[in-house]
Amino acid sequence: MNERTDIKSKQHLIGMTRSELEQFVLSLGEKKFRGRQIYQWIYQKDARSFDAMTDLSTNFRDTLPALAEIGHLTCLETRGTEETGSVKYLFRLSDGECVESVLIPDENRRTLCVSAQIGCALNCRFCATAKIGFHRNLTSGEIVDQLLYIKHATGKPITNVVYMGMGEPFQNYTAVIKAADLMSDPQGMATSPRRIVISTAGIADKIIQFTDEGQKYRLALSLNSPFQDERRELMPVTRQWNLDELLQAARYYTRISGNKLTFEYVLFAELNDTRKHALALKDILKSVNSKLNLIPYNAVDDQFKRPGPEKVDQFVQWLLPLKAGLSVRWSRGTDIKAACGQLAGEENQRKIQSGR
Repeated sequence: MNERTDIKSKQHLIGMTRSELEQFVLSLGEKKFRGRQIYQWIYQKDARSFDAMTDLSTNFRDTLPALAEIGHLTCLETRGTEETGSVKYLFRLSDGECVESVLIPDENRRTLCVSAQIGCALNCRFCATAKIGFHRNLTSGEIVDQLLYIKHATGKPITNVVYMGMGEPFQNYTAVIKAADLMSDPQGMATSPRRIVISTAGIADKIIQFTDEGQKYRLALSLNSPFQDERRELMPVTRQWNLDELLQAARYYTRISGNKLTFEYVLFAELNDTRKHALALKDILKSVNSKLNLIPYNAVDDQFKRPGPEKVDQFVQWLLPLKAGLSVRWSRGTDIKAACGQLAGEENQRKIQSGR
């Protein structure tokens, strides 16, 4: 799907590149360099109003509000957890739809989990986002504005960005890559490309495209089972791109790019946490230049359960020795439904529950 064209006459500026902003100001009868100035104010200096853009002429600043808006988002709610410091942001977009982002602070970094879609069409059985269905793709500006808004609101830099929020990033490929390019532009937000991770549930042809384009961002793949039939039940996307095709694409990516792939493996009690699963997973890890994140399941409903710490430790022992890097990620923010797999856009959920 192409990026949505806003039905309003005003032009949203977040999401526009330098050249697009140059063309925009030229269309208003201004000099080209004004577009570069606006670009710096938005992406370097976190300006949220035209009044803040003090090197623009007073007349131009007075004219802009009738023609353009800077951002896309209205923050409806923030919910934090004292235990980990994670904060979930609920945003309303210009068409009334809602989306969530999660800020995860750590000792040496501040990671933002951004959303790429409102809802999701992939229908993974364990994911809260799937339960609201697919509404639409986000534009590149709506993606970037999640970072810019939170950076401005907190007054602190965002060091890492992960596309692990609502939606499947590779089903909104063009907007996701454009947003990442804006985030990583050295003359703008200057986030290191190595600190931007794009996660996919298994869109194999887009992994190939991502590789062939030489994209510099890191890639993560949600695996969740080493067996075709089981993965197909957990993740229906496997019916279109089977596990063999997916692993071929993963090997192609690591071979051509020279980069490691991150496998994400959600652990479900008495489902994919057996010795048989661990040994089959270990064989996959041997065949792909990769590292593994084990994620004990974060509850969405009663359909699945999280294994206890002892079972998680046992699963790790079955995997060892392992050449690939391995970490267990006990997700933060479960108490505010901000952990992996729990984002659903609470305002959208309320609409569904009220029958609106």
